[in-house]
Amino acid sequence: MLPFKKIYGAGMAVVEHYLPAANKLNESPLWHKAERALYWVDIEGHCFHRFFPETQIQETFQVGQPIGCLAFCTSGRLVLGLRDGLAFWDWGMGSIEIVANPEAGRKDARFNDGKVDGKGRLWAGTLGEDDQSFLYRLDSDGTIHTMETGVSISNGLGWSPDNRQMYYTDSPLSVIYLYNFNLETGSVSNRRDFVRVPADDGYPDGLSVDRDGFVWSAHWDGWRITRYDPDGKIERVIPLPVQRPTSCTFGGPDLDQLFITSAWTGLHEIDRREQPLAGDLFHIQTDIIGQQENLFNG
Repeated sequence: MLPFKKIYGAGMAVVEHYLPAANKLNESPLWHKAERALYWVDIEGHCFHRFFPETQIQETFQVGQPIGCLAFCTSGRLVLGLRDGLAFWDWGMGSIEIVANPEAGRKDARFNDGKVDGKGRLWAGTLGEDDQSFLYRLDSDGTIHTMETGVSISNGLGWSPDNRQMYYTDSPLSVIYLYNFNLETGSVSNRRDFVRVPADDGYPDGLSVDRDGFVWSAHWDGWRITRYDPDGKIERVIPLPVQRPTSCTFGGPDLDQLFITSAWTGLHEIDRREQPLAGDLFHIQTDIIGQQENLFNG
């Protein structure tokens, strides 16, 4: 791993070039505690990856269509957000089983970011050419619920440590919303702005919430990760050597390492030459603990 830049703000640390993936559009990084492995998707590569830091072994699994997110299941399977809907990944067969496709027939629509709540329900949103997308909740019995409408591009999701609040990103609007969240019923209410990102700072993309309730947001076209306190105030800004960081997650044995994905899709050739690490993965050893990922009940 190659250290190249220090963090500005509280708790100095080193950002490291972690993996030379060179993928067009990496997203949805997740740490699997039992496997001690990092997962992430390459949306335009139609695949997901698994990397074992201790052995340096990396595996790639093709799914045959755009994949926006993945999550771990109690059964050991994965649940994937795809162009054709939400699906289970069968490790034995190396195949997918579509379980819900609420946007069948909608042109150029696909699932984008998604995460599992504290009761094992999957929340996943979509995007499409018409900028009229949705946020859905998939329950363990296969029932799917529409939770938000009129979304531009559905993106980063997360919950406060006490499960009383939910964060949800609409990237083109440069907003991270905050909701009251009912863990027992899976309902949300009282939507309001948590953060409106200034134009010069890029667009909020994927996010992660740490154990202290601070929100880490990747800024597409912003060259940075920003950590916001629970009131939405900037606590620190982490400069990156790539224009389009896409998401971040906590991992490692102690959940104190931040893994960051990035993209080069849509960049002009001159920008790509100036950003040779675009599409790679980055890593920060922090003094902060993240939250363990929830498992989908399926």
